[in-house]
Amino acid sequence: MAERGQDAKYRIAETAMALFLEQGYEAVTVEAVAEASRVSRRTVFRHFGGKDELPFPDHSARLAVLDRHLASAGPDDDPVEVVIAGTEESLRDFLSRPQLVFRRYRLTRLVPELRNREIVEHERYVTLTSAFLRTRLPPGTPAYQSTGLAALIDAMHRSALRNWARSDGATDALGELEAGMEWVRTLTSAASGTPDRQLLLAMVPDTPAARRTLRSLRDAATPLD
Repeated sequence: MAERGQDAKYRIAETAMALFLEQGYEAVTVEAVAEASRVSRRTVFRHFGGKDELPFPDHSARLAVLDRHLASAGPDDDPVEVVIAGTEESLRDFLSRPQLVFRRYRLTRLVPELRNREIVEHERYVTLTSAFLRTRLPPGTPAYQSTGLAALIDAMHRSALRNWARSDGATDALGELEAGMEWVRTLTSAASGTPDRQLLLAMVPDTPAARRTLRSLRDAATPLD
């Protein structure tokens, strides 16, 4: 029964995104989505809280999987590695529905309201993982590090997913994420293992200018020994 409900949710989302791309987001009503999906308006709202949620049928279930993954971590598990593994699992789940991701990518570039909604959805991941890190990092760890690490790991995830979606699946998203996670490991190792080094974690807006600046800094950086 739950599987049928999930299938219906994805079918409604796919129908809605097709209509948004064909007719324009503003022109399509929830009633039109319900009619094209051959369900009632009430059924649409049983699965989605509003029109802006229609392109995001997968995030809540994926967030629940990540939550269970974090909750299952043992007391001796490295908390950063637990978050990295959960993030890799999340990306694999995204990659399992390529057409949904490709279509949503096109939509969020056309509709600012949906782009904002996408940012909100990703913030839910950061909130969950930063809360986990806050309780699991060593005592005395500065409070900002849990938020900074969670945001950095999510940024690597979003970058790999975005590049994959932009290329219609031509890039190696998992390989790109793994390379980013190795960088995170290098940073955290340097911060914890070498007292005279300082780790600066910062959150910046996801804009073309910020990405260019970060690429320049990365290219100019020297390897940590």
